[in-house]
Amino acid sequence: MNQLEILLDDYLEFCKGQKCLDAKTLKAYQIDLKQFTTLTGTKRIKEVTPSILENFIRVLHENYKPKTVKRKLASIKAFFHYLEYKDYMEWNPFNKIQIRFREPVILPKTIPLHTVETFLSTMYKEYKTAKTPYQKRNTLRDIAVIELLFATGMRISELCSLKPSNIDFDSKSILIYGKGSKERKIQIGNQDVCNLLKKYYQEFRKEIQGCSHFFANQNGNSLSDQSVRRMIKKYSSLASISLHITPHMFRHTFATCLLEADVDIRYIQEMLGHSSINITEIYTHVAMSKQMDILSTKHPRKNFHI
Repeated sequence: MNQLEILLDDYLEFCKGQKCLDAKTLKAYQIDLKQFTTLTGTKRIKEVTPSILENFIRVLHENYKPKTVKRKLASIKAFFHYLEYKDYMEWNPFNKIQIRFREPVILPKTIPLHTVETFLSTMYKEYKTAKTPYQKRNTLRDIAVIELLFATGMRISELCSLKPSNIDFDSKSILIYGKGSKERKIQIGNQDVCNLLKKYYQEFRKEIQGCSHFFANQNGNSLSDQSVRRMIKKYSSLASISLHITPHMFRHTFATCLLEADVDIRYIQEMLGHSSINITEIYTHVAMSKQMDILSTKHPRKNFHI
């Protein structure tokens, strides 16, 4: 093992023990850092020069989208800041180069509300007409998943990691552990959704206690994000919905609908668990129905008499 590989291992241990990063983040760091050493062919710190970094960045741009390049560079820069902090290097080669590139704005994809209604209606119909207790239980669980995604705007990873103790039915609140282990509370504003979640909990109490997760399958294992994706695909097909729906689109739809209903963007930021208001502001670009309302009622042209 060469010097750079040893320091990479030390850094990952530092991220795990000192920065308390989760397993998925650590895995992403490991992949990005391994790719850096492979593509640059460097084995020692002093071999990394500004020209090598510039060539590495060029290769990334040739093979990845700007958002991915930005993330990978953030991983590498964090590693070099660590080396600088630990005095493993006299100077940081990143300080000698300028990294500026325009990242295209990709608008969040939302689900039309009539499509959400059709999707949920199909699920409830499947529940009522289920031919076996097994099918009925599964459908109940599936409805609870989708209702909660749409009611709270939580991430799929947050939903799958929910513990039964995170949900307080008395106060209708959910404690969510988001990115970077940040905590936030969100209310379940709809009584029908709350009742549905209670019904699911009572039906799956044994499986929930067995796996210590709020969402479980009938084998007693916690529900995975892939299971949720397959479930969405299944009901989209049953409802004859051609739109490709992902779990994250319920989050985007949640945020956009609230913005269009004149909810202050800072409240939406808090509910989504965004660290910066800049992230939440992306939804101002997709609130088209609100834009139409503003322009049709506020624009001075409506008062012209021609």
